[in-house]
Amino acid sequence: MRANTAAKRIMEENVLSIKDIINEAESLPVEERVIVVDRLLKSLNSPDANIEEEWLKVAKRRLSELRSGKVKPVSGKEVFAKIRARFDL
Repeated sequence: MRANTAAKRIMEENVLSIKDIINEAESLPVEERVIVVDRLLKSLNSPDANIEEEWLKVAKRRLSELRSGKVKPVSGKEVFAKIRARFDL
């Protein structure tokens, strides 16, 4: 019984620390939360250098297209409205 109680206490302490971590992360500015999420996701699935390089090329190309006026930016509000309409959400 004693080991079971100790294990339960350790689990409860870990849950509390996880809650604390989540609360702290949620209180960060958006830019810093993005960094935290990115690092956590990378820790779950380490990125392939070739894929990262290709995404960087795509991002640079898209930024160049935006800056040159070749394409127009679309607001997040408009994007999500289109998604909700398309999928009847």
